[in-house]
Amino acid sequence: MQVLITGGAGFIGSHLSEAMLSAGHNVTIIDDLSTGSMENIKHLKTDVRFEYHLDTIFNRPLLAELIDVSDVVFHLAAAVGVHNIVQSPVNSIKTNVQGTEIVLEMAARKQKRVLLTSTSEVYGKSTKFPFCEEDDLVLGPTYKGRWSYACSKAIDEFLALAYYHESRLPVTIVRLFNTVGPRQTGRYGMVLPNLVRQALMGEALTVFGTGEQSRCFGHVDDVVRGICACMSTDKSIGQVFNLGATEEVTINQLARKVLDATGSKSKIVHVSYEKAYHQGFEDMERRVPSIAKAKQVFGYEPTNSLNDVISSVVDWMREKTSSSGVARHVVA
Repeated sequence: MQVLITGGAGFIGSHLSEAMLSAGHNVTIIDDLSTGSMENIKHLKTDVRFEYHLDTIFNRPLLAELIDVSDVVFHLAAAVGVHNIVQSPVNSIKTNVQGTEIVLEMAARKQKRVLLTSTSEVYGKSTKFPFCEEDDLVLGPTYKGRWSYACSKAIDEFLALAYYHESRLPVTIVRLFNTVGPRQTGRYGMVLPNLVRQALMGEALTVFGTGEQSRCFGHVDDVVRGICACMSTDKSIGQVFNLGATEEVTINQLARKVLDATGSKSKIVHVSYEKAYHQGFEDMERRVPSIAKAKQVFGYEPTNSLNDVISSVVDWMREKTSSSGVARHVVA
């Protein structure tokens, strides 16, 4: 099978590329490296079944050609990270909405199977836990730019399902919940790699707000297996699925677990959202998925515990800092 992955040099995209190659498929990726990295895919470049294009999905002639010769399209290209979205809202909205529209339009012409990655952010300020795919989405006001990402991804979902209903495009949507693991950096505000880096460097661990906000952190390997399983059945077409872990932890607890995993003696410091972002910044107090639908339709079930997730990030970051010659300040 010929596979196209947009955003294939990104954190999740590179792991998906590996999985597809391991399954015996030919893989082509397109990535403009705005948040992806050649470092993520350098080990794949020698595989004759792997092809990469350093370009944007806004290159319509190229994208049309790549989709035409592909059997399935995994659309992962998107603006990611709270810092990135707050600082560059126009580019984030354009990338998510216009970019997705182009991918869906091109795929619909040839009726190619598409998987669209969405986000748990679309649930917004909902207080109905755990989040289920059929639940209402509760977003904040438009003058608070923090919600523009959630809104743009919700529009992506509406557009994908519209193509399914009007053009019979075989599309599936997965909402990802705090996916973490090796190769994820903290450049765009991802909490776990930032905490691990700070612990390994002997710096204070920065926790925003009270730290009592809770999340569920899923290992990228589990999420990628879920994505692959989701696309292996026609029962998922025209549907939306949550993918992630269900082990809930507060950020304060997460920081303490990181200290234990690294042996760091760093302190935990709290920084207000206003200082970290801007006045009036809002965050979700809890983000907990129901994965019952994914389990029922394609057998999705995470196998990595939270401790496994943290250990994988610590091990990867230790190896990365060691190979780059960066001194470690922590004695484990």
